[in-house]
Order: sequence, then C-alpha cells, then structure tokens
Amino acid sequence: MEELKFRNAELKDLPKIVEIYNSTIPSRMVTADTENISVESRIKWFHDHNPEKRPLWVIEKEQNEVLGWVSFSSFYGRPAYNGTVELSIYMDESSRGKGYGKKVLQYCIDKAPKFEVKTLLGFIFLHNEPSLKLFRHFGFEDWGVFPNVAVLDGVERTLVILGKRVG
Repeated sequence: MEELKFRNAELKDLPKIVEIYNSTIPSRMVTADTENISVESRIKWFHDHNPEKRPLWVIEKEQNEVLGWVSFSSFYGRPAYNGTVELSIYMDESSRGKGYGKKVLQYCIDKAPKFEVKTLLGFIFLHNEPSLKLFRHFGFEDWGVFPNVAVLDGVERTLVILGKRVG
C-alpha cells in the first residue's frame, strides 16, 4: 500500500471534499444528509476548522491524488468540551475497503494530543458495520446509543457514539 500524505485543506480543496462527501449520501450508511450538499453550503464549516486546533486534512497518495479527507470538529460548542472532538473520515469511492481507514484513524489518534484533544468521538450508524469495526479495532468503545433517531428513506436508523480517550 502506498504511503499516505496528510496536508491542511485549502479552500481550493473544498469542491473535492464536497464531492467525496456527496458520494456517500446514496448508501444511507454514512451521513444523515439525504440530498447532495453544495460547496457554498460548506464554506462556513470549512472556516470552522483551522490548523492550530481543529484540523481539516486532505489525504493524498504520492502523486497528489486526493483519496479522502478527515476533520476534527468541535463537540457541542461549549468551552468545557474543548478537549473533545468529533472525528469524521471520508474516503473517495475508489479508496474504500483498501485499508486506508486504518492508517487514517491511527494518524488521527497519534496527532490528537498536538491539538490538545483528549477525547475522540465517532458518530456512526449502527448499520455501518465497516466503520464500527474500524473504530472498535482501535479501542473505541460504545459510549452512547440513540435508537431510531434518524429516518433514511423511511427506515429508522440507530446512531452509535463511540469514544476513545487519547490524552
């Protein structure tokens, strides 16, 4: 497997970030969005991230081909939660199922203390078995289960919050 490179996302990366995100919507496994989002709708979200505290990284192969992105997002927006982030990992369709997720998640765990992050959270649908398996492989534990809180195409879906202390 090729070495992965992580770099801070730039505004010029936002169309690719949105394209990758939108590619996950039809599966109804990854996001509660039911329709494609626009680049314009993600500009504020993009600027909510910063290289000092809340990184948004683009994941590339050696040839600068974008394979995906990963973000640390503030949890709940209150100062007492500054050491806790929601971790989001999105891979391009051609990069899924190839083991990159393990490298990405390990990178995030290793880098978290640099950003004064002590707790990583993953919000994952119960029927998204590959993502649950990935996070549990790295010692994430089920910290919350929200039964049937999302409705996707008329089917109620359960959300699991997984957590891991890293600092």
